[in-house]
Amino acid sequence: MDKSSKYVLSFTAMSLRLNDMVRVAKLAIEDGVNDLSTLRENGGTYISGKTSSSTRGFREIKNRLEKLTPDQMNILIHGDLNVQKQIAFLSICKNYTFIKDFTIDVLREKVLVFNYQIHESDYKSFIDSKVQLHPELEQFSETTMKKAKQVMFRILEQSGIINNAVERVIQPQILQPEVVKAIVDDDPLWLKIFLISDMDIKQLKH
Repeated sequence: MDKSSKYVLSFTAMSLRLNDMVRVAKLAIEDGVNDLSTLRENGGTYISGKTSSSTRGFREIKNRLEKLTPDQMNILIHGDLNVQKQIAFLSICKNYTFIKDFTIDVLREKVLVFNYQIHESDYKSFIDSKVQLHPELEQFSETTMKKAKQVMFRILEQSGIINNAVERVIQPQILQPEVVKAIVDDDPLWLKIFLISDMDIKQLKH
C-alpha cells in the first residue's frame, strides 16, 4: 500500500459507476486483453454519457481496473452486487490516495471507537491535517475541492461504506471469504479501507 502518493482529484469526473466498471472489465476478459491500456480510447462505445465525458470517464475506469489483481477482476465480474461494490471501492482507493486516506484516517478511526457519524468538522480536520504532507491541496481551486468532497461522499454511499451522502452514517462492512483472500493475497493492509481493525487483519492473514 502506497502511503506517499500525491493527491489526485480526477475522481471528480465520475462517481463509482459500477455498471460501467463491470462492463469494461468483461470487455477486457472477452477480448483476452491482459493490458487494459491497450483498449481503445473510445469511451462512447463502452460507457454511457456524452462522447467527451464518456471518453474521460472511460480513461478513469481503465485506471481503476488496472490496479486490480486478476482475482479481484474476476470477483468484480462474477460476484454479487455487494461484492462488486467492495471491489470497485478497492480499485478507487488504490487509485485515489485522497479517498483512501479519508476512509482509513477518519472513517476507520471513528468505527474503532464505535462512533459511526461523520461530521463536517471531521472532513475539515482531515484536510487541515493533510495540507503539510500534501501541499498540492492548496493548489486546487475552491470549486475543485468542493466537487471532490461531493463526489467522494457519493462514492462512499454507492459503495455501501456510508448510508447516504446527507446523513453520512458509517456502515459496518462484511467481507466474503473470496474477497478477503483476494485482498490478503495482494496486500492485507487494504483491508483497512473496509474499516477492519489491526487485530482482525492479523487473524485474517492466517
